[in-house]
Amino acid sequence: MASFSVEEFIGNGVLKELLPNLLEEGWEDVPTLKVMNSEDMDSMNMTQKQKEALGIRTYLHDRGLMQYADKIEACGRSLPELLNLSTIDLSAQFDMKRGHIARFINRTRFSDPHGLQALSARRTSMSYKEDRIPKRLLSNGSNSMMRSNEYSLAEPKIKEGYVFKGIVASEPADPRACGCVQPPPVVDQVAPYSAIENISVQKLTPEYKIGMEPLVKTKTPPMKASELWRHKPAVFLCLRRPGCIMCRAEAHKLFSQKPIFDALGVQLFAVLHEHIEAEVKDFWPRYWGGVVLFDRGRDFFKALGGGNLLKEKFLTGFLLNPRAISNYKRAKNMGIHQNFKGEGEIKGGLFIVGSGKGGIAYQFIERNFGDWAPLAEVIEICTQMQNQQQG
Repeated sequence: MASFSVEEFIGNGVLKELLPNLLEEGWEDVPTLKVMNSEDMDSMNMTQKQKEALGIRTYLHDRGLMQYADKIEACGRSLPELLNLSTIDLSAQFDMKRGHIARFINRTRFSDPHGLQALSARRTSMSYKEDRIPKRLLSNGSNSMMRSNEYSLAEPKIKEGYVFKGIVASEPADPRACGCVQPPPVVDQVAPYSAIENISVQKLTPEYKIGMEPLVKTKTPPMKASELWRHKPAVFLCLRRPGCIMCRAEAHKLFSQKPIFDALGVQLFAVLHEHIEAEVKDFWPRYWGGVVLFDRGRDFFKALGGGNLLKEKFLTGFLLNPRAISNYKRAKNMGIHQNFKGEGEIKGGLFIVGSGKGGIAYQFIERNFGDWAPLAEVIEICTQMQNQQQG
C-alpha cells in the first residue's frame, strides 16, 4: 500500500528539486498533489519530464506499486509507453513481480476509483476553504477554482432513489456456524451529543505536511474533543487497532479522499483507544496523513455502543464470521501489511459531527470486523451538511 509521505511519493527523481516550491505553493500532501492538472503544473514551471514523472507516480500510488517508482521514472518512458510493454519486458526491466504486473497493466480496476481526477477537472464548481488551497489557486480569482456556493460531487455518487441506512448505520450480520452463534446486537439510536461533548483526547500526530515526521514525537496536553469541531464539522474514524490490516485499509481509503473533504470544509481525524508509540509511527503517515487522536477513556468507542464498548472474540467475530473474512480478503488484496500488536477486540466505527453544537449527523458501527462506512454515504452526508450551513 502506497504511503502518504510526500517525500516517498516524490522519490529521488526529477520531482525532488520541486519540493521547496511545492511546499511554498501549498501542494503539501499526497492526495492534493494527485489532483494537479496541466494548468497547475504549468504554474509550477514543471518540465515535460516532471509532468510525466508526476503522472507515473500518481498511477503507481493508486495501485500500491510505489516500490517501482524510482526505477520506472529513471527509464525515461512515458506512461502510455510503459503500459504497452509486454509482461516479459516489465519483469526483466523493473524486476516487477507477476502479480504486480497484473495490477500495473489493469487500467480500469484501480483507476481513480473515487473520482479524484473528476474532482480536479470540476474544480470550477466547488466550494473550497481558503486555508486548504494552494496559494496559486487562491490568487487566480476566476480560473481553476471558484469559491462558489455549489459543489459538484465526484464519484462515488449517491444514485437517485438511494435509501440511506439511517444516521445510525451498520452492515448486516450474516449467520455464523450454521446459526449456532448469534452476532452481538448493535444500537439503533444515534448517540446523544452529550456522549461526545466532554470527551478528553490527546493529539498524537499533526496533519501531515512535508518534513513533519519528527513531530510525531511531540507530546500535546489533553483537550476537549468539542474544541475540534467548534468551527468546522469533522469526521472521526474510530479504529480498532492501527496495525490491523482492515483498519489500515479503511483509513487509507478515507484519507485518499482528502481533497473532497477539504472542498466541503470537513476535517478528518483518526481515533485510537490505545497508545503504542511504535504502532502510531507505523500507521502515520503511511496509511493516514491526518491528525491521530488518543481517546484514553475509550469514550468515542463507548458512544458507538450506546454507552458500552462493542467487543467480540476473535473466534466468533472473525473465524466463524464469513463477512469478516471477506473484509479481510478485501484489505489483503490492497497489498497492505499488518501486525497483531495491541488490543483488537474493541470494535470501532465512524462519526460525522457538525460544527458548534450541531450534534452527530451520522454514526457508523463496525458490526463485523473490518466493516467500512460506505464512502459515498459519508461524502453525501458531509455535502448535505455544507448545503445546510450555506442555506
